Amino acid sequence: MKSRILLASALLLAGCQSTQQVNAPSTTTKKTIIIEKPVTTVPTSPSSVLETQPHQVPKKTTSQLSPQQQQDLWDRIAMQIDTPIPENKRIRYYRNWYLKHPRNLQIIAERSKPFLYYITQEVEKRNMPLELALLPIVESSFDQYAYSSSAAAGLWQIIPDTGRRFGLTINSWYDGRRDIVKSTQAALNLLEYLHNKFGNWQYALAAYNTGEGRVFNAIDKNKRLGKSTDYWNLDLPDETSAYVPKLYAVVDILRDPQKYGIRIPAVANKPVLQEINPGVQMDLAVAARFAGISTQELKDLNPAYHKWATAPNGPYHLLLPINKVKSFKVALANNKRENLRTVRHTVRSGDTLGALAVKYNTTVKDIQRANNLKSTQLRIGQHLSIGVKGASLVSKPKVSPSHTSSRTHTVKSGESLWNIAKKYNTNVANLRRWNNLSANSTLRIGQKLTVKHSVSNTSTKQSSVRWTQYKVRSGDSLSVIAQRHDVSVSELMKWNNISKHHYIKPGQTLKLRTKA
Repeated sequence: MKSRILLASALLLAGCQSTQQVNAPSTTTKKTIIIEKPVTTVPTSPSSVLETQPHQVPKKTTSQLSPQQQQDLWDRIAMQIDTPIPENKRIRYYRNWYLKHPRNLQIIAERSKPFLYYITQEVEKRNMPLELALLPIVESSFDQYAYSSSAAAGLWQIIPDTGRRFGLTINSWYDGRRDIVKSTQAALNLLEYLHNKFGNWQYALAAYNTGEGRVFNAIDKNKRLGKSTDYWNLDLPDETSAYVPKLYAVVDILRDPQKYGIRIPAVANKPVLQEINPGVQMDLAVAARFAGISTQELKDLNPAYHKWATAPNGPYHLLLPINKVKSFKVALANNKRENLRTVRHTVRSGDTLGALAVKYNTTVKDIQRANNLKSTQLRIGQHLSIGVKGASLVSKPKVSPSHTSSRTHTVKSGESLWNIAKKYNTNVANLRRWNNLSANSTLRIGQKLTVKHSVSNTSTKQSSVRWTQYKVRSGDSLSVIAQRHDVSVSELMKWNNISKHHYIKPGQTLKLRTKA
């Protein structure tokens, strides 16, 4: 069928932890969109919930083809869901909410397109209930950048401790919770673990949301009181009490979309992404060029990488559109030395790792890691390989002598070539060249140094910076916005006259200064 039901809306739940969801930009929607979220206000007491027995909705007959042969991925999922859905107030409340907000469902459908096939396939491989493929709708609204107030991240909203417990790497370069493949494996491993422990998928889902300890305690409490111990009667946090109903409301709509009159564009039932491993650290801009896609598209498919490149010591894998893999491999093979933009720096007198990190816009740890340095000690003449952002290597236009002026600097006590160079926005090599200084030359107090200043260089630098506006989304924080745009929180606060006690609001416009 050419159009199909879409699923659900952005919710406030974070996987493995009960949290408030923080949204990030849609991967497929260029405009800033704030998705409304259902509020947990429906009565949740057992007496108001268990009104009728679960009802079985006949599966819609799409054809005699198997689920895997369907053209629409929603059909493939729906045909394999046989979970009985109770008819109670909790489920009815969220089902009605979703039906009243069809635009939210359309946004989530677009976000799911790159990832839903892979998730569905992995759930099938494990013979798990197919409704689990829809869990990222409840967890993150299929926003791969989603980050919650409790530090849960990614499609599956996994908190750091749980991520590490289930084998995910989390560091300054890479966060496995945002790795589409690795986080899906970790989330399904966790769900299998919880199901094996409880023997019940409703308990397992509740524990995924709030933790297994709370669910065990709620079960024990009802046993002591002689009450029913099924999910619907447990005394759980409000968000956990709403967690399964939200998923079941999605399932109920999906299994009979014609009944509810909501349709969405079909999601192709075929693989759209392929994971490749170049085996080396790669500049993401270079990888995008090799694949023939934009850098932003590459980042949207690989949100686990925090910086401008894959991690120095791995992982190196990348998700690419399946129709771009061949061209990527050809380009990589033909440009073996272009995988990472690096500079070869020869250590000179006065150089320190800290100074080099500032000069090349990197960190001391990254330089140490790239060069297998066990300490911060350097020796004159030593060669270092330093990875730099693509923008750092863009050649600057040559400046004619007529546009260059010079001034004289008198060396003061405590000054070095490095801090003098920094003061005048140049580098040590230029100072040495302008003043005929060798690598072994030392400075004297009162010594006169020539410092050249390029008018055109200054104008070039100024023109490379531009101001943009960013509209705050629901759940955004200054730290999330700063990380997303590669600026610091203090810069955001300075540019927008925000104090540390000030709270940003959805719809508020912030000024951002970015490189053109």
